[in-house]
Amino acid sequence: MYVNIKKVGNVILAVKDLDKSIKFYHEIIGLPIKDQRETWVDLGTSGALLSLHPASLTAQHVGSSIENGISLGFIVGDLKSALEEVKTKGVKVYRDTIEKDAGKNAVILDPDEYLISLFEPTYKDQDQQTSGYHGFTPT
Repeated sequence: MYVNIKKVGNVILAVKDLDKSIKFYHEIIGLPIKDQRETWVDLGTSGALLSLHPASLTAQHVGSSIENGISLGFIVGDLKSALEEVKTKGVKVYRDTIEKDAGKNAVILDPDEYLISLFEPTYKDQDQQTSGYHGFTPT
């Protein structure tokens, strides 16, 4: 018997500074704010939402992605322009671009040092390729 899960609803990240994380994911990455309350923010429009929640005020927020295994992945239309954009906004690049059969990938760090994978897929069938995207946001 399995739990009757329909889809992933959201990914919840505990963050040290909610305002810094909103700035990173909304203003730098470009995810739209879907819902915002004092201690909770949902970002995204379709599919799973990214939800930001302050780490407990009674416990110290410790551990980076490397230590706790958490990382996020975003598909981008143009990895080169996405990296150029985040670099101009002071975002730290953890690992620069590598190319594999499936596409190009680079890793950046968010304000809590969570690893953020940026992936530009290589589509073998050009009809399947998503068009109209440059960097993080639609053009």
